[in-house]
Amino acid sequence: MLQKRLQERIDRKKAALDSLRPLPAAAVQRLQEEMLVEWIYHSNAIEGNTLTLQETRLILETGLTIGGKSLREHFEVTNHRSAIHFVQALVENRQPLTPLLVRQIHQLVLAQIDDENAGQYRRLPVRIAGSTHTPPDARKIERLMLEWGDWVDGESYSLHLVERAALAHHGLVKIHPFIDGNGRTARLAMNLLSMQNGYPPTIIQQNSRGQYYRVLAHADSQNPAPLVNFVGRAVERSLTLYIEACTPRISPRSAENEWISLAKAAEGTPYSQEYLSLLARTGRLEAVKRGRNWVTTRQAVEAYRVSVG
Repeated sequence: MLQKRLQERIDRKKAALDSLRPLPAAAVQRLQEEMLVEWIYHSNAIEGNTLTLQETRLILETGLTIGGKSLREHFEVTNHRSAIHFVQALVENRQPLTPLLVRQIHQLVLAQIDDENAGQYRRLPVRIAGSTHTPPDARKIERLMLEWGDWVDGESYSLHLVERAALAHHGLVKIHPFIDGNGRTARLAMNLLSMQNGYPPTIIQQNSRGQYYRVLAHADSQNPAPLVNFVGRAVERSLTLYIEACTPRISPRSAENEWISLAKAAEGTPYSQEYLSLLARTGRLEAVKRGRNWVTTRQAVEAYRVSVG
């Protein structure tokens, strides 16, 4: 499922990150603070929260409320922070992911928003807006969640970690065990699995929301490869950020390894900017998304050229 070039890059970068351990404490703290804000902002924005990244940061750092924004949106920020801290504690204590822990994570996600349903499996039928997938009958949820937990703690270990985390995430979304908060809870559970295996948090960005829903729809139709590779590209991005932040720099990056726009990378090559964009989006070219734009290196383009002869 995980595209070969992408898997090789992820494995290489994971090994590079592991070789830097113990990671510099100051660098890790800065990264964790920055990624906490990103994680909360993007996960909430995917679900319709209208707070900006800067407003999210302001709420987390000062506790102030933002004029014109609902109380629910503020709770979604502070609740997500509590849920992330809970996940981090589970990672430190080596707690395996179970259906009970999923319910505890969900309880934190919906605290003060819907206390009656927080941490409780739904008892009513639901529909997912914009999706053709119909979640299972509420009476089947407990059994399906037990089966999901058995898969996570058994058969899933035969998979690459990225595949395991992505499919565990989809399994929760497909069951849709809660009235609300399923997406946030599934992404938190996915990150619990990733972080337990030494990977940094995986952040699915809001500007990839449309693609995210499309690959979930493919997975609903028994084609999980697009979702796995979508998650894999997000994993690679986080690994790249951690490696760059934790690697001592005694000299500037070489021109071949400097992050540049796809338009600049295409100069002097057989490829157009549009083709490099396609390669980046499909994981065939090593690239990182900065905001809405992809960046890559000349070395990555040359490596791709050599790989295809």
